[in-house]
Amino acid sequence: MTLLLAGDIGGTKTILRLVEQTAEPAWHTLYESLYSSRDFPDLVPIVQGFLTAAEQKLDTAVTPQKGCFAIAGPVVNDTSVLTNLDWFLDARRLEKELEIPKITLINDFAAVGYSILGLEPNDLYTLQAATPEPDAPIAIIGAGTGLGEGFLIPHAGNYKVFPSEGGHADFAPRTGLEFQMLQYLREKYDIQRISAERVVSGQGIVAIYQFLRDRQFAPESPEVEQVIRTWEQETGRREKTVDPAAVIAQAALEKRDRLSEQTLQMFVEAYGAEAGNLALKLLPYGGLYIAGGIAAKILLLIKEGSFLRAFGQKGRVSSLLDKVPVHVILNPQVGLIGAAICAARL
Repeated sequence: MTLLLAGDIGGTKTILRLVEQTAEPAWHTLYESLYSSRDFPDLVPIVQGFLTAAEQKLDTAVTPQKGCFAIAGPVVNDTSVLTNLDWFLDARRLEKELEIPKITLINDFAAVGYSILGLEPNDLYTLQAATPEPDAPIAIIGAGTGLGEGFLIPHAGNYKVFPSEGGHADFAPRTGLEFQMLQYLREKYDIQRISAERVVSGQGIVAIYQFLRDRQFAPESPEVEQVIRTWEQETGRREKTVDPAAVIAQAALEKRDRLSEQTLQMFVEAYGAEAGNLALKLLPYGGLYIAGGIAAKILLLIKEGSFLRAFGQKGRVSSLLDKVPVHVILNPQVGLIGAAICAARL
C-alpha cells in the first residue's frame, strides 16, 4: 500500500487529498480538506495541518510516500511562483520540510491531462460519439479564467501528458460580426493582436458582451447592467466583488436577456471553432476532452448544437473531425484526480 498526497493549489483556495494506492489506477480517498490559500504564508503549514488532521480522523500515522501539487501558474523545473499569491514553491524544499520522499509540481492544466486517465463514464457528457483509437493522441481544451490547451501521446503502454500555450494563438474570426469584434477588441485593449483566450474564456464572455452592448445589439437588462458597471469600476483591483461572466451566462441559460443570449451564442461558437482548430492540428482520435470551469456550467447551451457545428466546419477537411470523440468533463475535481495519477507515477 502506498499513500499519495494530491493537491490543487490556487490563489484563492487549496484542496488537499490523501489517497491510498493499491495498484494503478486503483485507489481510494482517505481524507480531503479545503483551505483558504491567503490565510497561510506558504504551502508547508497547510500540508502539515492537513496531515495532522488526517491522522486524527483516521486514528493512525499518516506518512505519504509521494506527492503532486497542481499549481495555478507556470511551473519551471519543479518550481513555481503562484499567480495572484505571494508563494514560491520548490519541490525539493517541500520534500525536505514535509519529509515526503518524492514531490513534483505540475501546472493545473497538465493535471487535467493526467485526469483523463482516471475519469469514469459518469464524469463525462459525450457530445460526439466515436470509437476511440488506442494509439491516437488525446486533446484537452478548457476555458475558465484563461484558455488551457494540451495533449496526451501514447507511450510505452500508457500516455505522456504535454501542456501547450495554444490558448495564446491568434483568434481567428469566421463571420462578419466576429471580424467587427476583433477590431473592437484591438482598439479597446490598444493591442495589435487578439489571442483566442481573449474571446474563449471568462474574460472573453465579458468582452463579447461589451462589444455587443457598445454596438447596441440589444438593450441591457438592469440586473446585468449593474453587475457589468460594478466590474468595470473595479478594473485594476486585485479582488473583484462581482463575477459578470457568471451573471451573463445565467441570464442566457434562463433566456431572460437577449444581449446575454447572443453573447453566449458567440462564445459557444468561438469555443467550438477553437476546439476544432486544436483537433485539426492533433487529429485526436483518442478523444477531445473539454475541461475548464465554464463548459459544464453552460452544458445546456453547448448541447444545442452550435458548438459541434463550429467544431466541424473546417472546409474540405471537415470530414476528418467526424471520427473524433468529443466529451465534456463534468467532474469539478479533475485537478485532484490528475495530481494523484501523476504522484502515483513518480
